[in-house]
Amino acid sequence: MACEGAPEVRIGRKPVMNYVLAILTTLMEQGTNQVVVKARGRNINRAVDAVEIVRKRFAKNIEIKDIKIDSQEIEVQTPEGQTRTRRVSSIEICLEKAGESA
Repeated sequence: MACEGAPEVRIGRKPVMNYVLAILTTLMEQGTNQVVVKARGRNINRAVDAVEIVRKRFAKNIEIKDIKIDSQEIEVQTPEGQTRTRRVSSIEICLEKAGESA
């Protein structure tokens, strides 16, 4: 990926504005030009929302440098005791300050 070694923001179940603040804090205060936003499963839409809010409302100089999507097969146990295979999608979005390549 284009953002090797960049700090990560992992998206979970908290409100989207918490992640917007985490992305902005990472980019502005940690002295880095890049950040990777990661999410899995149902949280992918929250990751996309957070990135778009950062880009359109707060920091217009932020660009999407790379997007990586993937899917993993996970073995899960059903309540009946059977093992089932599930696919879980994931996304990694690399953000970079415009004009400041690392």
